[in-house]
Amino acid sequence: MIRVDNLSKSFGDKKVLDNVNLNINRGETFLIIGRSGAGKTVLLKSIVGLVRPDSGGIFINGKDLTTFKKNQLNTIRENIGIVFQGNALFDFLTVGENVGFFLYQNSKLPHLTIKEKVNQTLTLVGLEGTEELYPYELSGGMKKRVAVARAIIYKPQIIIYDEPTTGVDPIAVDKIVSLIEDLHNRFSITSIIVTHDLHVGLKLADRLAFLLGGKIIFEGSKRELSELKDERIMQFMRGSAEGPIKETEV
Repeated sequence: MIRVDNLSKSFGDKKVLDNVNLNINRGETFLIIGRSGAGKTVLLKSIVGLVRPDSGGIFINGKDLTTFKKNQLNTIRENIGIVFQGNALFDFLTVGENVGFFLYQNSKLPHLTIKEKVNQTLTLVGLEGTEELYPYELSGGMKKRVAVARAIIYKPQIIIYDEPTTGVDPIAVDKIVSLIEDLHNRFSITSIIVTHDLHVGLKLADRLAFLLGGKIIFEGSKRELSELKDERIMQFMRGSAEGPIKETEV
């Protein structure tokens, strides 16, 4: 469903992505892991067209996003939901207005119909009855589920989760993980997850890729990862107990 071909991106003298190749299959949950500064966020932004690469292609359903104009990108983005690391909720809007924001702004549906969809979606994520609350009245875990509801209300084919469990307590983490699994199974969504929580990531993922120094140094299944003898990845899996990974070793 998503294919990244020889993708490169530099900011000034720093090459953030260096000929990245990646394949994400329809309906799978794909995990992207790597140390801070490895290029994960730039890769995600490139996939949704927020960052234009210097070279290479990004194909979604066979169409190369790097050749698209702004209005064409907007059409593609209607099939992609994003759950941001910091949730990115509007503090001045209610929960219901946050969840329905995309439909209010981009559809011709009657407001009553949108409100019904909002209520259905909030019920789906276990937050029925919260539509009149404001984000500041919610816990961290509840805010995260509101962000998920906003991402799925228009039933996208792809959902990108950027650090979905950051800033929430352990009980809320379990709820978020269960929610992601349920949505994946219920709607056959193609999910891309970036997280520093390997326990969460490996629990959810069908396959994964390891990004280091702007390069993909591993792509495969969890079983293949467990059999890997690459010291750089083994060190990351141990929590970098023996010091920093040397990007010059890529």
